Amino acid sequence: MHSKLMSVVASAGMLLAAAVSVSAHHSFSAEFDQNRQVTLEGKVVMMEWVNPHSWLHIDVTKADGTVERWKIEGGSPSVLLRKGWNRDSLPAGLKVKVVGFQAKDGSFRASSRDLQFPHGRR
Repeated sequence: MHSKLMSVVASAGMLLAAAVSVSAHHSFSAEFDQNRQVTLEGKVVMMEWVNPHSWLHIDVTKADGTVERWKIEGGSPSVLLRKGWNRDSLPAGLKVKVVGFQAKDGSFRASSRDLQFPHGRR
């Protein structure tokens, strides 16, 4: 009887953990607007190698001289590593061009579709 109860408790715990994990991982359409494409050219401030998505922070200088700090969602660190990237691929100060989709709330956040390095590599 005791082992049966422990099995039920363990199963319930695994289901709860799975539910929390799924709810924590958002969908693209929940946060980003596929009809609001943005092209951003700026300098890398920092790159966060975190799961489930990496975050690239860039400063974009507008025509009037104001600077917008954008936070760009990218692939997971494991996906980036498989593509040949590493933690040193995007050093602070590097100029990049990012094409992506802006957050639905209009904030300076976007989901990247394409990133171009200064020498043209994507």
